[in-house]
Amino acid sequence: HKCNSFLYLLILSCKNKAFYIVQRPASLSLPVASEPGLWTSRGDAEVTLRMGESGITAEPPLTVNQMFSATVERFGDYAALGWKEGEQQKTLTYKQYYQACRSAAKSFLKLGLERYHGVGILGFNSMEWFITDIGAILAGGFAVGIYTTNSPDACLYVADNCKANIIVVENHKQLQKILQVEDKLPHLKAIIQYKDAIKEKRPNLYSWSEFMELGRDEPDAPLDAIISSQKPNQCCTLIYTSGTTGQPKGVMLSHDNLTWTALSTSQHVQVTEASQSQEVVVSYLPLSHIAAQMVDIWVTMKVGGVTHFAQPDALKGSLVNTMKEVRPTVFMGVPRVWEKMQEKMKSIGAKSSTVRRKVAAWAKDVGLQTNIRKMNHYHVAKKLVFKKVRNALGLDRCSKCFTGAAPITKDTLEFFLSLNIPLYELFGMSESSGPHTISVPEAFRLTSVGKEIPGCKTKLQSPDEEGNGEICLWGRHVFMGYLNMADKTEEALDAEGWLRSGDLGKHDDGFLFITGRIKELIITAGGENVPPVPIEEAVKEHVPLISNAMLIGDKRKFLSMLLTVKCQVNAETGAPEDELTPEVIELCRKLGSTATRVSDLTGGKDRAVHAAIQEGINRVNEKSTSNAQRIQKWLILDKDFSITGGELGPTMKLKRPVVVKMYKEQIENFYKEVPTPTTPDAPLAPNK
Repeated sequence: HKCNSFLYLLILSCKNKAFYIVQRPASLSLPVASEPGLWTSRGDAEVTLRMGESGITAEPPLTVNQMFSATVERFGDYAALGWKEGEQQKTLTYKQYYQACRSAAKSFLKLGLERYHGVGILGFNSMEWFITDIGAILAGGFAVGIYTTNSPDACLYVADNCKANIIVVENHKQLQKILQVEDKLPHLKAIIQYKDAIKEKRPNLYSWSEFMELGRDEPDAPLDAIISSQKPNQCCTLIYTSGTTGQPKGVMLSHDNLTWTALSTSQHVQVTEASQSQEVVVSYLPLSHIAAQMVDIWVTMKVGGVTHFAQPDALKGSLVNTMKEVRPTVFMGVPRVWEKMQEKMKSIGAKSSTVRRKVAAWAKDVGLQTNIRKMNHYHVAKKLVFKKVRNALGLDRCSKCFTGAAPITKDTLEFFLSLNIPLYELFGMSESSGPHTISVPEAFRLTSVGKEIPGCKTKLQSPDEEGNGEICLWGRHVFMGYLNMADKTEEALDAEGWLRSGDLGKHDDGFLFITGRIKELIITAGGENVPPVPIEEAVKEHVPLISNAMLIGDKRKFLSMLLTVKCQVNAETGAPEDELTPEVIELCRKLGSTATRVSDLTGGKDRAVHAAIQEGINRVNEKSTSNAQRIQKWLILDKDFSITGGELGPTMKLKRPVVVKMYKEQIENFYKEVPTPTTPDAPLAPNK
């Protein structure tokens, strides 16, 4: 595998008996090994699949085309994709969807797509996104999602890394990013814009209809030859890690990674096949992320479900409208989506009449108790409130609500559980084709990410006395390797081929609990290891007006914390505003504060709120395992974290290194003078 470790010995001068060692030219092909290894860093290579002797691990491997064809054969006339154009609802059946993917594949070939080269996709979820993705795979290229929030330079990095021949963009705004860097992309042959009219014609720029027309009359034979030459153990998709640590890495996923993981996941969460009852999914999370691809494209395809596309402003507020229209049966939300729903419902609660609020609070209390242990009076409560809440969220027929991609607070889990909406947590990574463990109704523990999907195994590396070790994964869902990064691939896999997750976890009765992230682990100047997430979540739980909390303390003498307050969000841009949410305003009133804006609370201006936050932090500190784990100083920042601000990644995951850079001055101020330890009797004021 270490292609670069092959060295040529050239005898340049026999007389002098001098040997020169020269690097092997990259163009020379390597000797073919009899059996491919478990991993590779080459896009054109094959790997040995982690097959088992029996059961699901022994299932015959399938290419994407084989899985898609099997679905078309069984569910060809069922709706596959649904979307809105204006007020009109449009659909494609599986037969139409497959034919459209084949047409797109022929068009790609006509535009000069070469084997093992990328097709970049830069835009919001849509029918065209799916058809581009699968068309690229059928044509022998790589499907490569690019985050819509990427800068032109970040787009350049991905497009260059995967040697993209073609880039498909959503609109004029995304097109501009590619035009700014196209002169640095030697492999780029064409750009396709799938939404809105093209503003100015230019060579090699196509509208979606022009693009689909290119391959319409092309013969089937060349495409069929490429499809039949594809093997399940070859790469078909690249998922770029969001680069929260260093440059993004291109995660190579094979056909088998996608098709087998879709099979195992669909069995584990018991999604029903279309012939029985068709599953309905709403697609709105970034498709450049594996979680959205696995749920929206592959699992849904495996069982003949239908995927409906949300509007591009889904995360700015329109998602709930789509949900009410579509009424999904399966819904995947990142923690921030569930938190936003919780905040919205609490602010509606804050405005509702006292009687209605009391009934709702009673019903919720009954609900939480029931789900923890069954009680009487339950049906009354259920009829009164739960149905209304589910209808209001568009979740009235959704029996499978999932959360993943980042840690979720116990408070949010309990809030939805109390409304009889259990959130099933899942754990996994791009490098495991998405899921590794998923909670299900029969195996559900609050705050656990559940048990392994069938055919996958977990081992905890070097566990400590409490049983916390690094979570390592094994199964046919484990990726092929990072494209052109042999060293990084070797770091990610151990000698036996287990995938190192970088996450810390422990087992309890077969249930996996995530306890931290190795890279996020704070090691104080005194050498104490502090996982930040449990402390951050405890603060959010004890101080309900906090939106985001970030613990600081790596190589420092004590811990400090940056806090943001729940505020209104600009519906157009998604940027945080100064105005507080109704829920926070109500909390402030209860504390005797008249604050209505974030700026009313910063710098310790509002004594009542300041005292309440300190009180919450004192309660968290009381439960700390050692003095080194106490929060000594804290500060409210001027604005909440957001994707637009750069503090959150595309799936709303906190980008800690970015926050540390952005608020360097405030952090340094924490450590200018050494604090006296806080005690509940002598709370310490934060830096002004």
